[in-house]
Amino acid sequence: MKEKELLPHLFRTEYRKIVAVLCYLFGIEHIETAEDIVSDTFLSATELWSQKGIPDNPTGWLYTVAKNKTKNHLKHHSIFTQKLAVELKYGAADSEEIEIDLSSKSINDSQLAMIFTVCNPCISIESQIALALNLLCGFGIQEIADAFLTSKEVIYKRLNRAKEKLKAEKIKIEQPTATEIDERLDTVLTTLYLLFSEGYYSTSQNTVLRKDLCAEAMRLVYLLIENIDTNQPVVNALLSLMCFHASRFEARLNDKGEVILYEDQDTNLWNQELISKGEYFLEQASKGNYLSKYHLEAGIAYWHTQKEDTIQKWDGILQLYNRLLQIEYSPIAALNRTYALAKANGKEEAIIEAEKLALTDNHFYYSLLGNLYTGIDDIKAIQHFQTALKLAQSKTDKATIQRNIEKIML
Repeated sequence: MKEKELLPHLFRTEYRKIVAVLCYLFGIEHIETAEDIVSDTFLSATELWSQKGIPDNPTGWLYTVAKNKTKNHLKHHSIFTQKLAVELKYGAADSEEIEIDLSSKSINDSQLAMIFTVCNPCISIESQIALALNLLCGFGIQEIADAFLTSKEVIYKRLNRAKEKLKAEKIKIEQPTATEIDERLDTVLTTLYLLFSEGYYSTSQNTVLRKDLCAEAMRLVYLLIENIDTNQPVVNALLSLMCFHASRFEARLNDKGEVILYEDQDTNLWNQELISKGEYFLEQASKGNYLSKYHLEAGIAYWHTQKEDTIQKWDGILQLYNRLLQIEYSPIAALNRTYALAKANGKEEAIIEAEKLALTDNHFYYSLLGNLYTGIDDIKAIQHFQTALKLAQSKTDKATIQRNIEKIML
């Protein structure tokens, strides 16, 4: 990795780990202190590495400096140190006795505790995702603002309100109990699912696919699987779903960043290793008695990794969508079902079902109708695509819709 790329890479991967450990040590009311110490560590790296060069072990250097800065902070803030010592049940307030453990196990334990803290139902889903991106993924304010298509000020206020709420509720950063896992695992999985979804189809004007968001969501779900108490079938189902979707990333966009429709994707670009991992986690998910929406969506995503375009494949997808809509109805799932219906039973039947949805404020709805009417009534197809073009927000979506119009007019 080039020198100019190393520090930003380490900031993304190591910042979140050190912050999690220090937050775990200090408590939720001292998140800002933890962030200040870690930010100061990276500032030191920026200054010293540019003068003296990159050390042999950059990660080890960051950990050592972060430890030293933490101990210095404790020495110079006696009231804070005494309070921390009492809370941690140390015999004395000597900061040397307080261990700053940056081992892999400590980092994993800290991040697991942070996941359940960040995903506390006392704060909104939007705040949970923003905090997860900030504290668990190392995303900056601007990056989060870009992901949510809003301003830095809005995200800054959202993060601060969420932190203040967690402090006011006196939420502790600690390993979740069996009861807390049962009560909050759904919220945790929802947050990570939405984080992946934001990456899979980003609301940012500049890009449709944010692989970095998807990778962070997958990393955090895998963290749950590595822990024996949270390694549950539903968690495996969610990771399976993510693996299947991620396996087709390289085939989803062309060189211009425009979306390539499923039927036009180069299947040779599908990642077979990720497909195999998805199959493994789906098998692990099948060991429970509870059928979640993640199980069904993973099943649908699995069928989409099968290259053969057969009636059996699309009928299987259709049946899974039918069950999914029974468990948890959503307009987008209903819309996607009509595509499977067209492949399984023909466009005419799908058009009837699609028009019943009447999602008149959604460009995907009109794009689907445009595709369904293509070859049946091209004039209607163009009209629907033109409506979709007016509703679409991103440049990539507009380019894809325009390309469909041009195909019909050739």
